[in-house]
This record gives sequence, C-alpha cells and structure tokens, in this order.
Amino acid sequence: MLPTSIRLRQAAALIGAVGVIAGAFGAHALRDSLEPAQLAIWQTAVSYLFWHVLAALFAVRAARAVDDGPARAAASLFLLGIVIFSGSLFALALPVPRLIGMLTPVGGVCLIAAWLVLAWSETRA
Repeated sequence: MLPTSIRLRQAAALIGAVGVIAGAFGAHALRDSLEPAQLAIWQTAVSYLFWHVLAALFAVRAARAVDDGPARAAASLFLLGIVIFSGSLFALALPVPRLIGMLTPVGGVCLIAAWLVLAWSETRA
C-alpha cells in the first residue's frame, strides 16, 4: 500500500529541511576539511536532493488532484531515490567505506523510474 499524500508531503518537507542543513553544513563546516572533489560530490547530492524534492511535491499534488495511485508511487520513488542517491553521495564525500558508492546507481534508477512513472501517470490523467 502506498503512503498517503499527507505522509508523502511530510516526508518531502523533512527531506527538504535536511537539504538546507546539508547545504549549509557543506558550505561552512566542511569547506576547510574536504578536498574540492569531495565538496563537489557533496554539492551534487544537495542539488539532486532539492530538485527531486520539488518533483516529489509536484507528484503528490498531481496525485491529490485526481486520486492517482501512480503519481503517489512516483512521489514515493522520488523520495526513496533521494535518500539512496543523495545519501550515498553524502557518504562518499566523507571518509566512509567506498562500498557505499555501490548504492548510488540504485538511487539513480529510483529517480529515473519516478520520472517515468510520473510521465505515465500524467498521460492517464
């Protein structure tokens, strides 16, 4: 069963707040302790996080407008993809085991799937 639109909006809002915190943390606390390449990875994670939070919120709004399960599924995939993709990039920017980098493509696939499901949902609306 898919999460309700309210829960998806709450999750998107919380992830958006995490994005602001992560962006500020990277710009201020990490800028002197990470290499430029690591900071670039961190910034990519923040950027993808924000764009896809907006997409998730759009998908939730679309789902509410027509009570569309596929649009809710797209929103869920966006949020899952954000957690896996951006989360693994945040980890890769820090001194953690490189094995975590194997998760990044999984998150990317979730994000791609979310866009495709959203497109399909919009053709049905």
